[in-house]
Amino acid sequence: MVISSKPIIVVTGANAGVGFGICQRLLFQLSQAYPTDALPQAFAPDTQTTEIPTTYDGLTLIMACRSEKRAAEARAKLLRLFNAHVEILRKSPNYDGHAHKFRENVDIQFHYLDLASIVSVFRFAEELSQRYPYISHLICNAGVNSFKGLHWPTFFQQFFTDPVGVVTHPRFNLQHKGELSIDGLGWVWQCNTFSHYTLFRELQPLLTASPTEARVIWSSSLEALPCFYDSEDWQLKNTDHSYEGSKYQIDLIATALEQQSIQEVAPDSKRIRHFISQPGVCNTQVVPVGMVLDFIKVILFYLARLFGSVNHNIEPFKSAIATVHLVLAPLCFITPLMGSRSLAPANETNSDLLGTHPIRFGSQTERWGDEHVGLTEVAEWETHEEESEALLARCDLLLHSLRISERVTMDFETASEHM
Repeated sequence: MVISSKPIIVVTGANAGVGFGICQRLLFQLSQAYPTDALPQAFAPDTQTTEIPTTYDGLTLIMACRSEKRAAEARAKLLRLFNAHVEILRKSPNYDGHAHKFRENVDIQFHYLDLASIVSVFRFAEELSQRYPYISHLICNAGVNSFKGLHWPTFFQQFFTDPVGVVTHPRFNLQHKGELSIDGLGWVWQCNTFSHYTLFRELQPLLTASPTEARVIWSSSLEALPCFYDSEDWQLKNTDHSYEGSKYQIDLIATALEQQSIQEVAPDSKRIRHFISQPGVCNTQVVPVGMVLDFIKVILFYLARLFGSVNHNIEPFKSAIATVHLVLAPLCFITPLMGSRSLAPANETNSDLLGTHPIRFGSQTERWGDEHVGLTEVAEWETHEEESEALLARCDLLLHSLRISERVTMDFETASEHM
């Protein structure tokens, strides 16, 4: 058993939905001496290794949320669920005492973060820099969708031609176009993509200071498709598919950052690793449709899973498995590249499937509710690889100008206080 340094994990959007499921699953998994989510999945390239998952005797969990009230309620609920889980473990026949020891060293903190405000992101990062010695994991989970309604003719057309697609890749959700943040940036783009990128850059010193190789986990979506992204509209101001476009940008940014990390840092040095997770289909309020339609939606989700769809995890706890696996699994169980499974012969081994296509780690659930992690390729990476580098350059240039603007504002406020 190896007890490593106490992880300090930041989760954005932690008060509800998949973010809450990630926090709950992390606590439940780490209360075991040998977390099952850390074990190799079917795709693991090296299942013969003698390396075992790390055991932790404590955790600092930072819930980054926009509402202090909702964060406090979520924290209280999280602790109630966790304490009940520890008691269940205590009553098991072979209980080893680890859960109680771990519980004593769990520290759950709330820090205010509004991803629609770049000033809030800067101040959040500064607050963490002053309070914590390092960050071991940054989970970029929070997201928004500028939903305005349903296009019913398209719904019925897709329902009769692609019934599973209706609840997997819906093409009838209508989104607002041209919404701007208080910073004058594309609102969905800033919340989903740019503010998380800024957060990574601002927390980079803390991530570098981690005792182990830090990991940044970027939350994508099944709807992250290149057909919804126009590189000329990189802030997604002029598209009516800003959510899908922002999620595809995350695929591009995370893949480019991971490749930079591998190429630019010496193999014997600590790197910041970047991985893409996607939660599959989960019942959250990212797209609010009302109580009646929400009930019908959940029924359709379960029917889709019953008829063979592995993407319908439905519950946030199950949807969190891919992210938690990426947090806990030894790096030898996680491969950053893979070949195309669809073209592989039936007798191909996992190691034979490794190639040059960047991948995403997706939460999947079998018909009767057993969840696991699956792999999908980043769509059309070869076509958009150069574009990803240009996107990084644009983000860095914008971030630099916003940093300068924020410093000028802070200097002016400081000078005003002394007048």
